[in-house]
Formats: sequence, structure tokens, C-alpha cells
Amino acid sequence: MIGVREAITQAHHEEWARVVAALTRRFGDLDIAEEAAAEAFATAVERWPADGVPPNPGAWLTTTATRRAIDRIRRENKRDDKQKEAQMSYDDPPEPLGPIDDERLRLIFTCCHPALAMEARVALTLRMVGGLTMPEIARAFLAQESAMGQRITRAKAKIKAARIPYRVPSAEDLPGRVSGVLAVLYLVFNEGYLATGPGTDPVRHDLTAEAIRLTRLIRALMPQDGEVAGLLALMLLTEARRTARVSGSGELVTLGEQDRGAWDAALIAEGHRLVRERLATGVAPGRYQVLAAINAVHTSARDVRDTDWSQVVALYDQLVRLDPSPIVALNRAIAVAELDGPEVALAAVDRLQDELAGYHAYHATRADLLRRLGRGQKSRAAYDKAIELAGNTAETAYLTRRRDQLG
Repeated sequence: MIGVREAITQAHHEEWARVVAALTRRFGDLDIAEEAAAEAFATAVERWPADGVPPNPGAWLTTTATRRAIDRIRRENKRDDKQKEAQMSYDDPPEPLGPIDDERLRLIFTCCHPALAMEARVALTLRMVGGLTMPEIARAFLAQESAMGQRITRAKAKIKAARIPYRVPSAEDLPGRVSGVLAVLYLVFNEGYLATGPGTDPVRHDLTAEAIRLTRLIRALMPQDGEVAGLLALMLLTEARRTARVSGSGELVTLGEQDRGAWDAALIAEGHRLVRERLATGVAPGRYQVLAAINAVHTSARDVRDTDWSQVVALYDQLVRLDPSPIVALNRAIAVAELDGPEVALAAVDRLQDELAGYHAYHATRADLLRRLGRGQKSRAAYDKAIELAGNTAETAYLTRRRDQLG
């Protein structure tokens, strides 16, 4: 019985996106695809314990979902022209599902279409591609279930009304559209890595794991794309440190103070391998690949004192050219402090005041640099501002302790 339950869970992870994608292509309707897929999995929960797990769970689920979809269309009597009748024929078997088929890729590009608001793209991707339930998605983004349901419903309605095509973008549109997909996945990962909002765990493993799972899927579908590989490496190298990031008392543990023996060696090895593979291609790296390389330097050091800070700063110099954002400049300044000292770094940080005045990490960085320079009063004021703006409970606890140590 336990084996059947595990098989259903595994099938949900592996087959949900395939089933939804196959039905979306066949019926041209995300609503029908989603509902029929959900009904097929509910039927599996009822039938598989008695009948046994079918030899090809994906084909069974697709066939069952297809029948459910046809039944719904007939019930609603919405599509009675000959073309739709031909589509609905029970004799028309679902197309064979190869190990890598592009139906799921079409589904991902549809869910991440730039015509949709970013929060709608995230919610739709988690539902349609990830198979998360509405309560799970609502919990992930601290929203009411009803509000999240409406967001997804409106997104699906917009796709239908705007006739957003269900296809992989053309060659010239592909790079821009892939970056949009990766932005969605990175947003999901970051919300798990540094969860915001009161009453949530400071690190949300359910979200980081889902983001990694979906990025692995994109990687399997687009193995030649360097930025997909870069984002996966970045996620793996960050996730590898997860268990060391929060202390037993619920306080953030900074990179320099973490127990490196607690890092996940397998994830680090996989992340390093991806970074090396991308370097070996000789192709100029994109933003995620450079971020992954920075994380590779950090995770290569057995002790924080062994960190090659000159290499970290050089990589940040490369990143600034690709992404000249104030947050990248702030992170570069943190590395500069280790190489050239806190005085030089503070001058660079202070230049970012106008752009980052509302960002807690800006004030936390200033507080630390001022503390290292022995300017206790100014450091305390910067810690106060950082604490006021921080939304993560573990970060707040860490910043409060550091401030209180100033006396």
C-alpha cells in the first residue's frame, strides 16, 4: 500500500506537466487540461491501490485525463464542430511521450508569457508545470487561497482572450523568452532561500526544492542553454548550504561562520561540474553563470580564510558589465572589503545610498563595515535601519544580536 502511495507521488512529480501539456495541445484550453489532469490523479488514488500501478503510469494518466476532458466538453456542449469531434475521438491515442518532449516546454513558455504579470506567471507555473495545489501556492506566497485562485483564473482567461500561442518561441525570440522563464524560477527559489513575512520559516525548503526541480526540467529540455545550466548550478550551490544557514536558535549564520562540514557535498560537486562544463565551452557567460561561478569560488574554500577574494571581485567586475544594478554593486563592495579593507568598501557602498535606501541589506552591509572601522554609534544606527526593513526572521535575529554586541 505504501508502495502505491509512493508511486502516485512519483507519478505526480514526473507526469503532471506532461499530462497537462498533452491535454493543452490537444484541446487548446488550460482550464480543461488542468481539471482533467487533477481528475486523472484523483482516479489513480482510488484505483491503483486495488488494481495495481499500471506498467506505464504516464500513458494511463494521459488516457484517463483525455477521457475526462472529452466528457467535460460533451457535457458543456461547447465544441460541436467536426474538427473538435475528431479531436475527441476515443480511438485517437495520445502521442507517445518520449523522455524529452517539447510539450512541457510549450506549457512553460505559455505560463511565463511576458503579457502576464510576474506574480501571475509564478502562480501559473507552479500550478500548471509544478502541479502544486492552490493551498500550497497560496501558502508559498502568503496569499489567501481565494485570491491566488482568482489570480490563476485571470491569467488563464488572459491567455485565452489574448490568444497567446501555445508554442515554443521563434529562434529570434527564444533568448529573451528563456530569460523570462528563468526569472520566474529564480524568484520562486529566492522566496524559499530567504523567506519573507511574519510566521514563516526563515528558509522554505519546499520552495527551493520545487524551483530546483523545475529548473532541472528546463535543463533536460534545453541542454545547450548556458544560462539554464548556470541557474541550476547557482541554485544547487546555494541549496547545498541550506542546513548550515540557520542556527538551532533560529538565527541566520553568515557564510563566513557556517559549518562547512554540514554543506551538501553531492550538490556542491554537481554545481561545480556544471560551472566547469560551461567554462569549457569558451562561450561568454551570462548573469546566472557568473553568479554560479562566484558561488563555486566560495564553496571551493574549506575555510573562509582560504577564499580567493581576488577571483570573487574579478567575477563581480564581469557581472557588473552584464548587470549594472545597485544590488550587484553592493555585493561587489562586500567582496572588496575582504580584499582592500572596509574603508574602500564603505566608500563604494555609500555611493549607492539613493538607489538602495529602502533595501535592508544595504543598511546591514554599512552596519558591518562601520563596526569593523570602530564607528559604533553610526553602526548601531545602520543596524536599526536594517532591522526595521528586514522581513526574514533569521536575519532579524542575527542583526539584532550584532547590534546589541556594540554595547
